[in-house]
Amino acid sequence: MYPGRFVITSLPGTKLPEDLAALWRRYRVGGVILFRQNIANPEQLRRLLQQLRDTLGEEALISIDQEGGGVLRLPFVPAPPPGMSLGAAGDPELARAVGAATARGLAAYGFNLNYAPVLDLNTNPANPVIAERSFGSDPERASELALAWHEGHAGQGVATTGKHFPGHGDTTVDSHLGLPVVGKTLEELRTLELVPFARARGRLPLLMTAHIVYPELDGELPATLSRRILTGLLREEMGYDGVVVTDALNMRAIADRWSAPEAAVRSLAAGADLVMPLGNLELQEKTLARIQTALDSGELDRKQMKASAERISALARAFPARRGSYDEEQLAADRRLLIEAWTRGLTALGDPAPPPKDACLRVVAQERPPGDGVSEAGAGGAELVRLLGGYWQVKPVFVGSVAEVPGLEIATEGCFNLLISNSRRLYPPAGWRWRPDLHVALWNPFAAARVPGPALLSYGFRPEALEAVLAWLRGEARARGQMPAPLRVPDD
Repeated sequence: MYPGRFVITSLPGTKLPEDLAALWRRYRVGGVILFRQNIANPEQLRRLLQQLRDTLGEEALISIDQEGGGVLRLPFVPAPPPGMSLGAAGDPELARAVGAATARGLAAYGFNLNYAPVLDLNTNPANPVIAERSFGSDPERASELALAWHEGHAGQGVATTGKHFPGHGDTTVDSHLGLPVVGKTLEELRTLELVPFARARGRLPLLMTAHIVYPELDGELPATLSRRILTGLLREEMGYDGVVVTDALNMRAIADRWSAPEAAVRSLAAGADLVMPLGNLELQEKTLARIQTALDSGELDRKQMKASAERISALARAFPARRGSYDEEQLAADRRLLIEAWTRGLTALGDPAPPPKDACLRVVAQERPPGDGVSEAGAGGAELVRLLGGYWQVKPVFVGSVAEVPGLEIATEGCFNLLISNSRRLYPPAGWRWRPDLHVALWNPFAAARVPGPALLSYGFRPEALEAVLAWLRGEARARGQMPAPLRVPDD
């Protein structure tokens, strides 16, 4: 039994180094995840994925985070909206079509595993990492939409992953940066957070773990390392028999407390099938050697690991990694579909009105919005000026951070004042010295809770989203979406 069978790992750049490939072949590593830094252009990606298939073998799991919205690693396929945009549209058939289009773009290059959809419920508007990635706050409705998305996606030959079990929606800490704690009882979790995961049984082929402590379930260990949660709750009580994969073990919720080798073995012992020790050659080698030692010594139960290996092989056979086709006609059709999907999610708050034609627009936005380690960076100020400048006279007011916006001295005459929220971060809870004529929330919809004035929510900033927003601003589209979670944010 080879330790690499239970590992999804990473590579440092746009090529697979020979020393890393040799390590993977020696330990029979079965899976890899790609990030934006691994992807340069379509030709490079095709070559890299062929090399990965050749190295990992016929049961290769070649994976990526392509949720939609801000979490998109593959930049040159049409961009799907995130869960909350589809929640605002409220149409399972649309969600199914978007899932299928998302998968077609991945399958064209040879990916066979996507870490989506998000099953977390948006039960805490102050959550710093989930927000628009969730399908909403209602467990039944969010489940219906997420499972429809899954059906469309898996139908195109790319496996889906529900995340993050048993729920990351009610946290105020990002597990990439710290260790969240959720103090809900099991009964409370059963009525909300666990509902989508229960619906996933027998349907979604994988579930991803959350690096979160739930004291009522396990007083010491985060779910990723907890046998009570992964085996006792998920496997035995909830009856889930698909593949369980960890979130990345280099996230600080784990890495600040356990080394990757120890976390990997603890998680496999707890009931995970696949672990994700992401890092350099030395870290990967130490982790693979530690898993090998645990297998040889009996520290990892052989019967349990045999069952894991069988689940992983069944997954790889059901979703083989082979390059498909994606002709220009299909790509164009999918782009039209996704623009329609973004448009159907547009949500109006407070009876907003578009700016007058040929008006002067004073556009307030963050000049260079940052990513946050999960989401890519938002549309920058210069991009927004180019977008709007073809239709209005634009006078930009760029800020370095959202904290500057409430205290700006903005004239009330001469121009239509348009505030564009192009960052995930929320504004301060008070101190507004001006009121925009219109607020367009291009990313985190909960930004609207702290801005005085009417708003248009798009739930994202991708080119297809910007086309939908521009159509509304020009009076060519309507905003019919309904915010699928309460619009409230507590004071800091």
